[in-house]
Amino acid sequence: MPAPVLRDANETDLGLLLPMMEDFYREEGIGWDPTRMPAAAARLLSDPSLGRVVVLERGDESLGYAVLTWGYDLEFGGRDSFLTEIYVRPSVRARGLGRRLLEQVEKVARASGAGAIHLEVRPDNAPALELYRRAGYSPTGRTFLSRTLSD
Repeated sequence: MPAPVLRDANETDLGLLLPMMEDFYREEGIGWDPTRMPAAAARLLSDPSLGRVVVLERGDESLGYAVLTWGYDLEFGGRDSFLTEIYVRPSVRARGLGRRLLEQVEKVARASGAGAIHLEVRPDNAPALELYRRAGYSPTGRTFLSRTLSD
């Protein structure tokens, strides 16, 4: 069996990413909008100024993915980044693949000039919290708030 490979996703990967993304959203309890999400993902894949998507695969089998998007914050010297999604298929979890995805995302962020990576994690997601803590992520002491903007 070949070893898993990490690579940058491109526009032709939309079909393999969408089912994993839908699984991620379901697991995280985030609403999946099938009318909006494909177009948003396609835009991200076609415009590197928005961010990058990394795919983890073995042969023809997609094992997971991570989404890194760009922001800008003077506190971090300009460009910063947000790890908005990281997903490993349940059948291959607990094998170090999430760690490999995270390491690749960090390389991409550094190479792109980001001064920091930010992420959110549910407080009850112990495996993810452990992964992030072992990788050096820590709470900022600030509360992250969001507001959905609609028409």
